[in-house]
Amino acid sequence: MRRKLQQDILDMLARGSTIEEAGNAICRHAEQLADGVLCSIVTIDQAGLIHPLAGESISKTYSQALDGIEIGPGVGSCGTAAFLRRPVAVEDIFGDPRWAPYQSLADILLQEHGVKACWSSPIMRSDGRVLGAFGFYYRENRGPTAKEQTIVADCVDLCSIVLEREEVKAENVRLAYFDTLTGLGNRANFIETLEATAKATTEPLAVLLFDIDHLGRVNDAFGHAIGDSLIVEVGRTITQKTGEKTVFRVDADEFAVLIANKSVAEINVIATQIIQAVESRTLRQVTHAFPLSVSCGATISDPSRPPDVATFLQQANLALHHAKNTARGSFALYTDDLADAIAQRFRTLQAVLSALAENRIEAHYQPIVRLDTQKIVGLEALCRLRTAEGQIISAGQFADALQDLSMGHLLTDRMLELVANDLRYWLDQSVDLQYVSINVSMADFAQGNLRERILKSFAAKDIPLDRVVIEVTESVYMDVGDRKVAQTIEDMRSDGLSVALDDFGTGYASLTHLLDMPVDIVKIDKTFVDRMPDGVGEVIVKAILDMAAGLGVRIVAEGVETADQSQRLQRLGCPFVQGYRFGRPIGREETTKALEQVRG
Repeated sequence: MRRKLQQDILDMLARGSTIEEAGNAICRHAEQLADGVLCSIVTIDQAGLIHPLAGESISKTYSQALDGIEIGPGVGSCGTAAFLRRPVAVEDIFGDPRWAPYQSLADILLQEHGVKACWSSPIMRSDGRVLGAFGFYYRENRGPTAKEQTIVADCVDLCSIVLEREEVKAENVRLAYFDTLTGLGNRANFIETLEATAKATTEPLAVLLFDIDHLGRVNDAFGHAIGDSLIVEVGRTITQKTGEKTVFRVDADEFAVLIANKSVAEINVIATQIIQAVESRTLRQVTHAFPLSVSCGATISDPSRPPDVATFLQQANLALHHAKNTARGSFALYTDDLADAIAQRFRTLQAVLSALAENRIEAHYQPIVRLDTQKIVGLEALCRLRTAEGQIISAGQFADALQDLSMGHLLTDRMLELVANDLRYWLDQSVDLQYVSINVSMADFAQGNLRERILKSFAAKDIPLDRVVIEVTESVYMDVGDRKVAQTIEDMRSDGLSVALDDFGTGYASLTHLLDMPVDIVKIDKTFVDRMPDGVGEVIVKAILDMAAGLGVRIVAEGVETADQSQRLQRLGCPFVQGYRFGRPIGREETTKALEQVRG
């Protein structure tokens, strides 16, 4: 009979019956064998709280009152049995001290069932943990008979199998649909929830995607333990603003939020609040020196028709990528105009890929001049794209490609190759040229092997490294918390390469950058040169020159276009300049002629 009951219950579960239905079947079986007895099953959760599971003969009023009570050494029969992990028989629920705090429950049992006694046995998992309790209720003041002990032993064993099986099933569901680090729903959970919500709702539906900026750098700089704590903190911050059921971790560094019936303005406010809250918390979580943030992209459905889930997600992803590519730590909402901008960016990237494949990327050179002698001392190599029709396009028109993490390093590699060839040519011609500078971007540092790529390119042409200057913009220096960037710059300088800080003054805390990562050359941004006539720019330029003299750093003023600017800079003592007044960027042949004229 025991084996048949076990097979019947397992067959029920296999056919899709619920655990409650299986528990009720076990209770009915026990009540049939033990005449006059009422039976119930309760479960005990991880927090030690009681939850009624089965027992159709027991009053719902009693079951509801029992729900959520914490087990303990004096918590009636079931709570005590579960706590002590041994059967507990109470022959008088009105006189036993273990029932004293629960006389209202005892009254319900007496009034609705005539119950006067209760015997409860713990249901144990195979590893010894308590899963629940199996209870017999009597209308007389008595304990269990030998027959009842046999019946309960069989039922408890079966309950243990059923409850442990259900726990394993629940754990598998958790692993399949929930993120183990944050406890939030995972990508599969998000997709299913989105599809179901999209079909059911007639209200505007919004998807917000939050991406943790530079998480990989946090892991590299501070370790994965800090990175994981950052992920947990971001997830917690988002759920505090929107509610846990709406938040999902859909990628290593990405969270999705599903929000219904909110306007564009309300979504903007929610996204902005989350971005600000995450930024303030994560800065304290890691270090004040590392600028951490999240970027957000969102899309809102048209309530007049259910959104196509694939298209909906694509729109949110496009908005997120736009936010990350234009200004990390910002919010972008998908619109048709945004889609046009993204499409244009895609066309630009495709055009650059074609130019790379067809060798239409060229190096043009702008002279760097010693101001007092007007002599060319160096050149800045600038990336240019020649169209299939022969038109020259400046780097500003394909800046997206230069900064793109998947493509920027390819352009730099081509420029390194071109500059090495040209510099080798000029050295063979004995042209009097001190150095050529070449720009690198954050995309190059992100690639992780910038130093090796530079050394390999110039070693292939036997170029002395003291003839090469690597220009780094302040936007890269703003990532000083990333030791990979700092270490790469330090290593390049130790190799004999000079490093120039480009666009000096346009970022924040510029002086701090010079303390964290010393350089050999500082290039004063064109903004200050343009403003010299109003007095303010001239004061700043003079301050930079004085600072550079004290630090032993060379100065180059950029964007010099007029005689007045040239004269003012010379009067201030600026040694080197660069700009249209002294030459526009030109190709190798024209540059060679200009250098030979100077030599002649």
